[in-house]
Amino acid sequence: MADEPQRLIGDRAYDSDPLDAALADRGIELIAPHRCNRTQPKTQDGRPLRRYKQRCKIERLNSWLLSQRRIVVRYERKVESYVGFVHLACLRILLRYRF
Repeated sequence: MADEPQRLIGDRAYDSDPLDAALADRGIELIAPHRCNRTQPKTQDGRPLRRYKQRCKIERLNSWLLSQRRIVVRYERKVESYVGFVHLACLRILLRYRF
C-alpha cells in the first residue's frame, strides 16, 4: 500500500466541506482557496494558502513537459525508457532556463 500524501492542493473547485471532511478522516489536509459564493464560515486562514501560491511551479513544469512530443505520445514500451526521456526533458528545461 502506497503512502498517502500529507496535503492535497487544489484550486477553487476543491472547496467542499464534505471533501474536506473525508480527507481529514484519512489524515490529509486540503489546501484550496475558498469560492466567492461560499455560505459556510471559512475553514482556512492565509498560512496554508501560501503553499497554494507555489503550485504554479509544478503547473509550469507540466506544461513544459507536455511541449515535448516524445513524452506526450509515449513511443516507448518500457517504463524505464519513458522515465529516462522524462529525465532528459527535465534536464533540457533546466539547462535552457538556468544558463
